Amino acid sequence: MLLLPRHRHRRSPQCRASALAGKPCDAPARSASVHWAPQLPRRCVSRTLPEIEEVEAAIRKAGLAVDPSELHGGLCGWIAGGGEIGQDWLGKVLADPSLSVAGGEVLERMAQASAAQFEDRDFGFELLLPGADALLVERSGALFEWCRGFLGGFGLASGAKPALSGEGREALADLARLAAAAPQEDGDQEDEEALAEIEEFVRVAALLLHGDCVLAARHRQSLN
Repeated sequence: MLLLPRHRHRRSPQCRASALAGKPCDAPARSASVHWAPQLPRRCVSRTLPEIEEVEAAIRKAGLAVDPSELHGGLCGWIAGGGEIGQDWLGKVLADPSLSVAGGEVLERMAQASAAQFEDRDFGFELLLPGADALLVERSGALFEWCRGFLGGFGLASGAKPALSGEGREALADLARLAAAAPQEDGDQEDEEALAEIEEFVRVAALLLHGDCVLAARHRQSLN
């Protein structure tokens, strides 16, 4: 059975992390937010991700040995850790210097949309995962693959000792636990609800880590 966080109200990232880890949460309910206003991109960039089938086809065409959700997780971890989206982002995210150029229009669109979503003032950040019509085992497996990719990309961008808040450290530790989890073979409505809760936690955790590593650094620079 998937772990179902106990709270149903909107929680702080700390409360979400505590619930996911099975620990009591005494943090007050509040909407998910970060403390520094994002800097919106100056040029018009679509915030709409490609369909997961498009990304899968682009990956096959590029000859990459990675799943769509894991690649998107790695990309988002790279961005959240402070990595830049240049022409060589694919090689950096996959730690393969031979991939010096982004893998085509679809992957480039995914990268630009993800970067724009992290800067969205309405917190419109999305995970690239199978749709609701997919089996639970496929959706839960893809979510855990996304977490594995995120951890890899985040580590490459942020280094061994990123400057994280207490909430950020807890969120990162919980993402690591999810990355090590096994897909749920089958389940009931409670498991479906649990997966939706965990997806939301992962989304908020990624935004929180981006806030710690990118928005906080940007805020400090603005004060100098």
